[in-house]
Formats: sequence, structure tokens, C-alpha cells
Amino acid sequence: MADVKPRIKLDKKEAKKGEIVEVKALVSHIMETGQRKDSKGEVIPRKILNKFACTVNGKEVFSADFEPAISANPYIQFKFKAAESGPVVLTWTDDDGSKIVGEEKITVT
Repeated sequence: MADVKPRIKLDKKEAKKGEIVEVKALVSHIMETGQRKDSKGEVIPRKILNKFACTVNGKEVFSADFEPAISANPYIQFKFKAAESGPVVLTWTDDDGSKIVGEEKITVT
């Protein structure tokens, strides 16, 4: 999954300490439920994103567990309180342990 690049948008790249920052992100992923069969009649193995986490300068500010009903190419939107400058790292984890990682930077004054 290393070739997947998520689309990430911070509503503020520069924020004052304590200000609320909104994050919007979209990632490409097929989200196979494990209930469909291929053309040979064999079950297509389940492959879904099941965890999401956002860290700012290494500190977790938001996380979520996804269930099988999550859509393909999931979109996520959330807010966090700006506390310090640094990288905003978004990580999606798949059933097989592979990760999709995206990063933006924020400057807090």
C-alpha cells in the first residue's frame, strides 16, 4: 500500500495555540468485505481498513476503529485543538497490518 497517497486538507496550516483545526482526508482503498466470490467461485479474502490514527508532533489527537461496513475510499473529517507545531501524521491500518500514511505540517504560535 506504499504507493497510495491520501488526500489531506488542514483548514489552517498556521494556528494559534488552543485554536481548533479541522482535518479532512480521503484515501483510496477497495475495502473487500470477504463475502464476495471471484469468477472461479472462490471467496475473495477480507481486506478492510480497520484502524485510523492522527498524531501531531508524535502525540495522538484522534483515533477511530472501523468496522466492515466502512465504505470503499473512506473520507474522514475531525477537529483537534492546536497545541504545538510539527507534522500532522494520518495513518490507516489494514487487516493484514499494512499501513497507508499521509503527512502535513502545522505551525502553532
